[in-house]
Amino acid sequence: MTDAVLQDALDREGAVTEYRARVDELLGEYRRGREQLAGLHRTLRSITATASTPDGSVSATVGPRGTLTGLTITEQAYQRFTPAELAEQIVRLAGQAAASAVAKAGAVLAPALPSGVDPEALLLGTGDLSPAEIRAGDDRAAEPAEGASR
Repeated sequence: MTDAVLQDALDREGAVTEYRARVDELLGEYRRGREQLAGLHRTLRSITATASTPDGSVSATVGPRGTLTGLTITEQAYQRFTPAELAEQIVRLAGQAAASAVAKAGAVLAPALPSGVDPEALLLGTGDLSPAEIRAGDDRAAEPAEGASR
């Protein structure tokens, strides 16, 4: 074997070794990122939030997606509120708790997002749309389609 052939073989072996080292490095980064994502997911799944009336007679608890997971109504609430008022309290409290859960989830998610991305807007599905752009979309959806009879 000539020196040139031997050197070429060694160069290729070195390139393969460097390639394998880079692949191992990328796999390690992938595994670390995947574990961080799993931890983030576990934390997000555990989020709950509760909102209550000032006197504590009605409490609504929601999970991480704002789904009602608990409702406490004391006897005092049945005496204090009419059925319609009680229903309004439940809806209001569930909304407050859901907003709190989104804020908590946003705080957990923020460090994992690129700078400038609003985590709460992302969670609410509005992304980078302004409130005016969202309202404009609502207005267009309310308009009848072209050619539709009124």
